[in-house]
Amino acid sequence: MSKSIFYHAGCPVCISAEHDIVNLVGAENVEVVNIGEDRNRISEAEKAGVKSVPALVTPNGNTLHINFGASMADVKG
Repeated sequence: MSKSIFYHAGCPVCISAEHDIVNLVGAENVEVVNIGEDRNRISEAEKAGVKSVPALVTPNGNTLHINFGASMADVKG
């Protein structure tokens, strides 16, 4: 993985965190994935260690949970 991946579910907390992450690391260094809209990427996020969103998975594979918007169980419904 060469970019970080920022997973979120589209809630206001997630959108705010998305803007902050993009401003901090630069849009060219992060892929933004709204798993509320792109639900086929939920299993990918879970395999990467995402337990709640918003979360950032770094190029080294570290999963950083940011604030607390929703658990993955909530996202999956």
